Amino acid sequence: MNARKPFPHSLSLPLIAAPMFLLSGPDLVLAACREGIIGAFPTPNCRTNEALEEWLKIISSGYDRLKAEANGRPVGAWAPTVVTHRTNERCEKDLELLVKYKAPIVITALGSPSRAVDIIHSYGGLVFADVNSLTLAKKAADCGVDGLILVSSGAGGHTGALAGFSFVPQVRKWWDGYIVYAGGMCDGAGIRAAEVLGADLCYMGTMFIATEESMAQVEYKQMLTECGPDDLVVTKAFTGANASMLKPTIVAAGLDPDALMPRKEMEFRGQNSNNQPWKGIWSAGQAIGCVDRVKSVADLVGELKQQYAAVRAIHG
Repeated sequence: MNARKPFPHSLSLPLIAAPMFLLSGPDLVLAACREGIIGAFPTPNCRTNEALEEWLKIISSGYDRLKAEANGRPVGAWAPTVVTHRTNERCEKDLELLVKYKAPIVITALGSPSRAVDIIHSYGGLVFADVNSLTLAKKAADCGVDGLILVSSGAGGHTGALAGFSFVPQVRKWWDGYIVYAGGMCDGAGIRAAEVLGADLCYMGTMFIATEESMAQVEYKQMLTECGPDDLVVTKAFTGANASMLKPTIVAAGLDPDALMPRKEMEFRGQNSNNQPWKGIWSAGQAIGCVDRVKSVADLVGELKQQYAAVRAIHG
């Protein structure tokens, strides 16, 4: 392998506030960037391409203001996520907008990143691919991506089966690009542990659901403070891909968490429509047990920085 390249964006913590379906919006993205971490959001959170362009205007202009006012402090990059599965009819149009606004990092999910690589590289953007198996990691790497997001067991929403502490070193054997550790990340010590393991960055999602800036309902945020890992179920019933969901919301929808029928194929047409099978079903990852209260992004990232610094002071 060649020597690993330094990450081109200055960060205060090697962390991505993970893109969360129907939860991550401009407020959360810009709050993350302000604290020196990467703020991400799924493009399907906007019902139309017109709405997506409005979000991109808000985020790109807000990001420019943060950079202008930074006074030497790191400002994290922003990173939209595009579903590249063949059933996502909006994929190409979403990508056209990301090129127009020159998204610094574009994340691909639930499909081959080949649809995105060349056009995002055309203006110097980075492409990170969400993968949850060694087979998919190798396929994504062959497409020419810059980074691999290794979605491991414990991740919320769409999840993986491999333990991160096995996944990362097995990929690092042959991959010298960027690695993002994803799955169950809940504190600064874990972020440092992932770095020691060989990751460059970490994903953290569940902890950011319970922030003031997330788009989650008040009841959703409160549920995270009251539930633990035993309140989760991993199922293919809602999108056809394994996803970690909150049992109480499945029960509230009149379904039996122990008798869910998996969908035979993934399907992402009309992702925001009101008749989707996941409507009202909330997701979370195994970090749920670490959510103690609703807090601001600034407070959460501040705590993570303190935890990370404490571990570095002891163990390097």
